[in-house]
Amino acid sequence: MIEVPLEGGPVEIRGAIVVDHTAGGSLPRRLGSQARRRVPDDFMRASVGQSAGIRLAFRTAASAIELTVLATKMVENETSGTLPGFYDLVVDGELVQQQASTTGNRFVFSFERPQAYVVDGPADTLRFAGLPMTEKNVEIWLPYTDEVELLSLRADAPVEPPVTPRGIRWLHHGSSISHGYRASHTTATWPVAAALAAGVELTSVAFSGNALLDQLTARTMRDAPADAISLKLGINLVNGDMMRLRVFRTAVHGFLDTIRDGHPSTPLLMISPIFCAPVEDAAGPTVQDPSRAEEWVTTAGSAQDVVEGKLSLRVIRTELERIVRERAESDPAIFYLDGPRLYGPDDAERLPLSDNLHPADDVHRLLADRFVEFAFGAAGPFANQPSCGTGRLPTLWE
Repeated sequence: MIEVPLEGGPVEIRGAIVVDHTAGGSLPRRLGSQARRRVPDDFMRASVGQSAGIRLAFRTAASAIELTVLATKMVENETSGTLPGFYDLVVDGELVQQQASTTGNRFVFSFERPQAYVVDGPADTLRFAGLPMTEKNVEIWLPYTDEVELLSLRADAPVEPPVTPRGIRWLHHGSSISHGYRASHTTATWPVAAALAAGVELTSVAFSGNALLDQLTARTMRDAPADAISLKLGINLVNGDMMRLRVFRTAVHGFLDTIRDGHPSTPLLMISPIFCAPVEDAAGPTVQDPSRAEEWVTTAGSAQDVVEGKLSLRVIRTELERIVRERAESDPAIFYLDGPRLYGPDDAERLPLSDNLHPADDVHRLLADRFVEFAFGAAGPFANQPSCGTGRLPTLWE
């Protein structure tokens, strides 16, 4: 096997905002160092550390590829089992192999414990074998569930830089639904499936539980290269009962203003929440239904709370559409997509959400298909955007 350098060589780490040097290798991150210092709690720290949308890209005729990693997995306690993280091998845009790993560090966290901590664990090597011995474009998509430190890469044939990025640079922010929670693996998450179908280059700053209009996220998006930007906002604000209507209105404007400081004319698509029955007309917070043994979401809020100024999904959709319409008078590159067009009440009857909040693979696929048609179709807001150029995608090494 030939040792392939992960820094300064032919491999591109795509979908990362920065890549940190570590004692053992390279750690792709979805926030820069300054933004990470602003992270307010351990739950967000875990979420932003996970590798949603991050992949290695290169060309090779190798029939076997080995990737050694040190993953960090979030667990409730030191003795609880770890779920497998799936590494998806995509060749010429198609998923051809998958390897799973349950080993690594443990990020021990629960909402009942005041402070998280890390228990060290072992590295693991993922081996992909039996590949066709012809030149091919290879991507290894990291598990959206784990933080992944890249230690080494080997192949049984020379590795070359990847071809010019396939399409426009799409920068997306959203909640756990965009991060991927409940999808079986990374390329099944709707943003990744949409990117592969549309032939575009995704950078995901979707943070499970943390699409909360944080300025640290807005500044990250302001400074990241992008030819198209989408924001899927609302559900996390209701989940945690985080805002009232008055603050929500100005917070959305502030979030958009910050992004526009760096991308004044980039097409920007605002997506309101998809259908979620418990909080369509009632306020949050969302909670576990005490009458059911399985994970099933309901709400502790009420419709009366909405009358008094709390947020429901219907209120959020109305406000987001109004804000976009107002801003479009002076910003012709801002657009609105009503979330139920991606997944609405009729869809919920046919394809219910797995826990009454999060989509499983079937709904992720539906979201991807409908988003591609709306956003990247011939009349879509992202159609006919300039490509991301002839050079390699930028990566900032810290």
